[in-house]
Amino acid sequence: MPTRLRKIRKLRGSRTCGWGQIGQHRKKGSKGGRGMAGSHKHKWTWVLRYAPDYFGKHGFFRPNRKVYRSINLNQLSELAEAIEKDKNAQRVGDMLLINLKSLGIEKVLAGGKVHKPLLVVAERWTERASKKISDAGGKIIKPEELTTLVG
Repeated sequence: MPTRLRKIRKLRGSRTCGWGQIGQHRKKGSKGGRGMAGSHKHKWTWVLRYAPDYFGKHGFFRPNRKVYRSINLNQLSELAEAIEKDKNAQRVGDMLLINLKSLGIEKVLAGGKVHKPLLVVAERWTERASKKISDAGGKIIKPEELTTLVG
């Protein structure tokens, strides 16, 4: 905005620049308190406009929660394709070995489809995931069972 069009150009020479008596809008009293003071009183409209989520509780916290890193079957099939391209891919019979335990993934979920026979090593899985893997000609086992199969 050009300086010549600013409101202050008209207010020059007026001592108070539109703020009433001398001293209004000058010191700490014009702030209405320090920080968030008055946010439930005279600054409530400011809170509604600029900080609507400031007050109240949001969400919940489960202190004893156990979070499992999981993988869906469609992600598993993408992982299988990437492992299959690698020359060091391990096979047990005609099944491609995917050790999810070594990748830090604990649980297999049933989202998606598997198109190749896979031998999946995981701590936990759902029944539907197990059924889909076995329908594709694969198998899902616990890490303890892997040593008897491979070793």
